[in-house]
Amino acid sequence: MRLISKKLRKTALYLSHKCQDGNLQSVFSCLDIVWVLYDKIMNWSKEIAKDENRDYFIISKGQATLALYPVLIEKNFFDFEEVAYNIGKFNSRYCIQTDLTKFDGGIENNAGSLGHGLPFAAGIAYANKIKKSPSTVYVLCGDGEFCEGTMWESCIFASSKELDNLFVIIDDNDSAGAMVDMGNMKEKLNAFNFDVRIVDGHNLDELEKTFIELKKIKNNKPKAIIAKTVRGFGSKTMTENDIWFHKSPNKEELEMLIGEVELA
Repeated sequence: MRLISKKLRKTALYLSHKCQDGNLQSVFSCLDIVWVLYDKIMNWSKEIAKDENRDYFIISKGQATLALYPVLIEKNFFDFEEVAYNIGKFNSRYCIQTDLTKFDGGIENNAGSLGHGLPFAAGIAYANKIKKSPSTVYVLCGDGEFCEGTMWESCIFASSKELDNLFVIIDDNDSAGAMVDMGNMKEKLNAFNFDVRIVDGHNLDELEKTFIELKKIKNNKPKAIIAKTVRGFGSKTMTENDIWFHKSPNKEELEMLIGEVELA
């Protein structure tokens, strides 16, 4: 595993320990995706975080908010000490789910109930298309979210409005498989007239290449990337024990998990 992937995971572990909350399996499955978007793909930086023509990142799978904070810390948008001291405290803006109302740039949506982020992203993409804005909207969804009707309604809308400025990234860590057989997700999205690719969600180079290739295609279709990932990727303990789906580490567990990340 690359050094940056390890660093982001260690930051997420520490923040989870500080606030005694977090869905770390979900965070570890999508951290590499979020990093590639902010580091290689999106037209976004601290300096243009409020520019109307910036790219947007919408986190629909809100339980993975702890994957966003480490990336924004690494990009110098947030201060590590400030986040670590305040995260999870009463009235803190650093919530375990993103809260748009507490930030002036940097956080693009409120997260919470699943199935809301994609409709929100489709609305932004449609508004930007009307305004002829060059911005692209990227939305990170969980595979389990597609049990929600709002997700498919949004797919219909995105396709009918030819939102080629919308990228739907599905963190396919097989959460849905524990609930219901979703069938062939690529075929389903193709039927909704999406341009779809399947990638290794932990291969930074493959992710970057796929985003760039899709961005170049001009066919009036919304884009979808199905990222095959592993819950808890980077930690042997978290990949093998589903108690870490919603568990934060105590001091001893923190040290143990950091050690596993170092060896990954």
